[in-house]
Amino acid sequence: MGTLSYIGRRLLATLPVMLMVAVVVFAMLRLTPGDPAAILAGDDATGAQLEKVRQTMGLDKSIPAQFASWMGQLMRGDLGVSLLSGTPVRQMIGIRMGPTLALALCTIALAIMVALPLGVIAASQRARWLDRLVMTLSALGFSVPTFVVAYLLIYLFSMKMGWFPVQGYKPLAEGIWPFAQRLVLPALALSGIYIALVARITRSSILEVMGEDFIRTVRAKGAKDSTILLRHALRNAAVSIVTIIGIGVASLITGVVVTESVFNLPGLGRLVVEAVLARDYPVIQGLILLFSFSYILINLLVDVLYTVLDPRIRY
Repeated sequence: MGTLSYIGRRLLATLPVMLMVAVVVFAMLRLTPGDPAAILAGDDATGAQLEKVRQTMGLDKSIPAQFASWMGQLMRGDLGVSLLSGTPVRQMIGIRMGPTLALALCTIALAIMVALPLGVIAASQRARWLDRLVMTLSALGFSVPTFVVAYLLIYLFSMKMGWFPVQGYKPLAEGIWPFAQRLVLPALALSGIYIALVARITRSSILEVMGEDFIRTVRAKGAKDSTILLRHALRNAAVSIVTIIGIGVASLITGVVVTESVFNLPGLGRLVVEAVLARDYPVIQGLILLFSFSYILINLLVDVLYTVLDPRIRY
């Protein structure tokens, strides 16, 4: 019951946050320069035509009435219709979701598989050359922007060596190799900063645990260094590591926009760029809401995982 009660409280706490996000998104787009009706009607539209478009879009109503109508649509799962294509925003998001999820999952898996061993190795070799090498590479991962890494990977592995396509995307249904071939470079480019982040936090968390009294007790009982490091130190450092992984996953949103643009992946990040350039307000609104709610839900999931890793947190 303790775990369920904790999850229930956390779910209730997210409702005001989600409402505030909706208010901010609505206000932000209403305060930006430009008239969506004018964009939809075209430059040659007459005043009467423009006013008709405004009525059709509901822009002739007061701001509170527009917000109430929009919230009613959201409660029904209706994100509106694209100003340019006339396609429902929910349908557009569904079509573009696949490449973004594939890139995000590949990036997360790569970052965890590389960063955790690097962090453990750095902690076990503290102040030695291997530790310094890992920390230097981590600093480099923080310093080099994602788009720079992306262009370097394209130049080296696509243009010079010809190992991977420069751009594009193939769904998994068309074969594992074509699918993986087009995600290797984007995942490498996007994972750099997350590998650096998780490796540094893993190292520092393990070193902090290694200074605890129970570690000295375990060592005095004759346990091997590898057993102490993996079974005791890493396990007790898991809360901090899971936290930073959760933050990294939530922060993938920014990197996805840049990476998908560089590699021409037809995902949500690329859709953001297209919608902003076209000033397609319903699409922008729907994507911001989706990204914001995803961030909130990921952090909620991390909080729930805390109750598994450290049951004391729920009380």
